[in-house]
Amino acid sequence: MRIDGEDFSALCGLLSALALFSPLWYLSGMEAYTLIRSRRKTLALEITKDCKLLVRAPLRCSEETIRAFVARNQGWIARSADKVRQRAAEAGPPPTEEELAALKALARNLLPEKVARYAAAMGLSPTGIKITSAQKRYGSCSAKNSLCFSCYLMRSPDEAIDAVVVHELAHIRHKNHGPQFYALVERYLPDYRARKKLLK
Repeated sequence: MRIDGEDFSALCGLLSALALFSPLWYLSGMEAYTLIRSRRKTLALEITKDCKLLVRAPLRCSEETIRAFVARNQGWIARSADKVRQRAAEAGPPPTEEELAALKALARNLLPEKVARYAAAMGLSPTGIKITSAQKRYGSCSAKNSLCFSCYLMRSPDEAIDAVVVHELAHIRHKNHGPQFYALVERYLPDYRARKKLLK
């Protein structure tokens, strides 16, 4: 079968679209993984919370290169999967709808007061506070200085909650994790690093 120039261009466009939006399954040793191609420039691995392996690759990266990359990183994959399983075991079963609602209610009652108190002490002004049920991150600070906290933070001790609040407030002034950022955090919480270890 022959494909002229116009048809070939259309086919390339279709393949690019499929590569962007259709994960493919491959087998590497005993591990199946999902391959997600995009316009990124490097290869990357990710272990999801349900212990699945994702491989992110550039559009034109060969399958041979990808498989070799996975093979080289089998040790990291095994260690990371073990950590995910361990965290899941320590966390226990997911909360019921009633338990999740209770965590959100507690967060809405507790966090605004903590944010207001530390913001006043630090001379900072967040533009808003949002409570979510995110499980990967306890907190974040947007480019517009709006703070977001996970209700799961309520499972941690009060000292650890304060550490996350001050951490996110500090991002209003410093958007990175450089020395100035940590100097600001530890000015108000000298034992910040010890508090952070208490997060559950």
